[in-house]
Amino acid sequence: MWVLAALIASAAQTARNAAQASLTRAIGTVGATQVRFLFGLPFAVLFLGLVVAATGESVPLPNLHSLGFTALGALAQIAATALMLVVMKSQSFAVTTAWLKTEPVIVALTAALILGDPLSLPALLAIAIATAGVILMSVKPGTQWRDTRSALTGLLAGALFGASAIGFRGGILGLETGGFLMRATSTLVLSLTIQTTTLLIWMGLFNRPALRASFAVWRSSLGAGFLGAFASQFWFIGFSLTSAANIRTLALVEVIFAQAVSVFVFRQKLVARQVLGMTVIMLGVGLLLRLQP
Repeated sequence: MWVLAALIASAAQTARNAAQASLTRAIGTVGATQVRFLFGLPFAVLFLGLVVAATGESVPLPNLHSLGFTALGALAQIAATALMLVVMKSQSFAVTTAWLKTEPVIVALTAALILGDPLSLPALLAIAIATAGVILMSVKPGTQWRDTRSALTGLLAGALFGASAIGFRGGILGLETGGFLMRATSTLVLSLTIQTTTLLIWMGLFNRPALRASFAVWRSSLGAGFLGAFASQFWFIGFSLTSAANIRTLALVEVIFAQAVSVFVFRQKLVARQVLGMTVIMLGVGLLLRLQP
């Protein structure tokens, strides 16, 4: 069941990212970032109502443990989404997605530096392979600083997406009542509420034009919001059934989906170097996850 959930979520997220990339050109990075949360929240509430009606369960109240993890995941996801859209403005859709998929490597390295988690030589080799793939994709003859900065921004976005996955799984597991579907959906509603409130306050104070612009293109915003809520619903179902590492490993199929979108939707050409780089990244990430206990 978690495999099916992750595959559905990957496909829906690829479509959502494409919709948000189009919105970025119309209403800017901040405006497009808040669309997935503000316009996704009503759909998440609808999903929760359907779950309550289908299961007969009551909505569990979050404790401090669950609320803390969910808030961590929610805020990390806001920052990661904004950085992802910044990279998409200067790089192709598929290349951006490949950078984001280095998140397991970055999370493992960060845990080793901060928490003292052991890293074996094979694991270090896997990190080196994945890093070589990023360099192969981003560095080319005549590369400008902007290209290198895009790579670093993409890597940071991947790390933050990894932090959000850990936060959301922690929030789901922290709930004391409810089945897996109820806990997943109620955590989704809580996270979107936190994200929507945070961004509404921020944009109300600092960027009202972007907020108004998102309502001006409400049809596109509503579509992106639905796709975001739909994808998140299945990500959260997956997090409620198995480890975040399992879900994010299977999520690497999104790179394949993104290549198809890049070529057939955005009409962007992928050169051999980029394809090879993405292959090397996938190899390194897959090897690292295979080595994890």
